[in-house]
Amino acid sequence: MLQQRCIRAASAGLLAAMVAFPGAGASLPTAKPEEVGFSSERLGRIHDMVRRRVEAKQISGAVTLVARRGRVVQYDAVGVLDLASQKPMTKDTLFRLASTTKPVTTVAVLMLMEEGKLKLTDPVSQYIPEFKNTQVVVETERTAPPMTDRPALPEKTYTVPAEREITIVDLLTHTSGLASGGITNPEFVKLLNARKPADTLADFIPRLGALPLDFQPGTRWRYSGLAAFDTLGRIVEIVSGMTFDEFLRTRLFEPLGMHDTFFNVPEKDQERLATIYNHTDKGLEKPANPLVIGSPVYFSGAGGLRSTVADFFQFAQMLCNGGELNGNRILSPWTVDLMMSNNVGDLFLGQIGRPAKGVGFGLGGEVVLNNAEARMRKPNGSYGWDGAFGTYWWVNRKEQMVAILFVQTPGRAQQYDFDNAVSQAVIE
Repeated sequence: MLQQRCIRAASAGLLAAMVAFPGAGASLPTAKPEEVGFSSERLGRIHDMVRRRVEAKQISGAVTLVARRGRVVQYDAVGVLDLASQKPMTKDTLFRLASTTKPVTTVAVLMLMEEGKLKLTDPVSQYIPEFKNTQVVVETERTAPPMTDRPALPEKTYTVPAEREITIVDLLTHTSGLASGGITNPEFVKLLNARKPADTLADFIPRLGALPLDFQPGTRWRYSGLAAFDTLGRIVEIVSGMTFDEFLRTRLFEPLGMHDTFFNVPEKDQERLATIYNHTDKGLEKPANPLVIGSPVYFSGAGGLRSTVADFFQFAQMLCNGGELNGNRILSPWTVDLMMSNNVGDLFLGQIGRPAKGVGFGLGGEVVLNNAEARMRKPNGSYGWDGAFGTYWWVNRKEQMVAILFVQTPGRAQQYDFDNAVSQAVIE
């Protein structure tokens, strides 16, 4: 009965000729699912999957969207955006993107590359001199004393010159060794703790140049959760002559009609911001010390954006179209193909919970190379990334598909369930 109601609601609302973007003044093109190779009935399982997770108190709510050939076939809001107030999750709910910001930063860098203002192989020091003569930490192995019942001796470290400078593409692919969660992490944390509220990218990023790298550039894949993409944001500022916020707004968001995407959410829109929860043994709980990424003046390219599903669909569809949306050309199709190709060989395999086979890493996001080997329920060639607070999305140019799941509770299991719900609804 519930599924039948969902399908009737979809037929009445989601599958109308056009659906207005909340607050954006644009329209969302839609289609009957069967027109683009989906089953109307099976698409209802996406709603059911989310509803089950809400009822099990694994998430507070979610907004989902699925599109093919540029037209939306599923667009749904389930649950609440705040448990205390019980305010319903709506399609215009704002989500903290966290690392879902990184592909946006990637596009900004690629736009400047296409304009001939930078090369991906450029050393970072060409733009930020403090990154010249970078050192690399070397950790000696722990050695155990002769008596086996005694603890191992502490490790010792020393630094050596980097064999080559880190480059822009090293930052884009997490192969730079810059603040990658290794042995230099305590030093990076000290720098973060010393950052002042008034510090901008221009103030803070040069300080990272003195930080030793965790490994020789290009030799490993290790996630640089904050430093690499904040550094890229600063490079965009230097090359463009704009603040990173201004560049994204004028060069990317406005052309794409993304009027609900911000580093700083306006006061009038604060009530639309979903609350972050962690899933615990006791149910959903607000984090005691929630991670704050960026500040009102520090525009974090690593994780500072807030957006809606409708807005982010514009960005994702642009990539799916090969860099163009509604007559606005952002990137060349060849550049999008480069972004969505494996740029790191085998270095990404098995990293941060990813499969040991069948995946690679493009520029700013993961690439599915062999879904059977990776045990993934999305087609080969899919590109996307997720965020620490639960946002998740991918696009596939060959299948002309966009899939978005925005929640504010971390969890990889819900991503697999979403992929499965989307994939099983495909009928051609």
